[in-house]
Amino acid sequence: MTLRRTRAYAASGLVLAVCTVFAWQNATAAHNCHAAATPGVNWHECDKKLLILEGQDLSGANLFGVDFTSTDLRNSNLLAANLEKATLVRASLADSTAKGARFDRIEAYRTDFSRMDAQGAVFASAEMQRSNFQDANLTNVDFTKAELGRAQFHDADISGSRFSFANLARADFRGATFTASIDFDRAFFFLTRIEGVDLSNSAGLSQWQLNMACGDARTELPSGLTRPEDWPCQFQQE
Repeated sequence: MTLRRTRAYAASGLVLAVCTVFAWQNATAAHNCHAAATPGVNWHECDKKLLILEGQDLSGANLFGVDFTSTDLRNSNLLAANLEKATLVRASLADSTAKGARFDRIEAYRTDFSRMDAQGAVFASAEMQRSNFQDANLTNVDFTKAELGRAQFHDADISGSRFSFANLARADFRGATFTASIDFDRAFFFLTRIEGVDLSNSAGLSQWQLNMACGDARTELPSGLTRPEDWPCQFQQE
């Protein structure tokens, strides 16, 4: 073996070793459950339950699969953060900013999203039974196939949002407002509270959905649909 070839092999080995070290360092830096809450932090599938993280800046963070059970995330910045498949059971995101954030397939039973600014966020296929969205800004939000049984939308702005195929059984939309069309295509409306809601500009609603829902004389409907004879629902009169 010539000296030149020996040096070439040595150099290539050194390059490989350096690349391996850098790759390990990058992987370690990219996934660190002990890292402080900072913009862009990577807490992929970390355990962050029962913590007080109020007012933290987690914009652009990778929070995929994080366990935030009962964690206080009030007033936090979650701008464009990725919370796909995160666990947010009984957590609080009240008054937080989450524009463009990803909440796909989260588990969020009894979670507090009140007054959250979530414009353009995605909650597709999320489990959010009994969650609170009161006074939240939910314009252009994607709730496709979300589980929203008994969720509260009182005084929320849902302009331009999509609830297609969502489970809205006993969800409460009283006081919700919207200035752009809402997509309710094939959403499940069993005892959904829509008293006093102006649905005249909504899309995808069918008579069978309204027949299961709970409206009243003040509920405005799209053209071609009629108020069921059993409105208001019996439990509303008790």
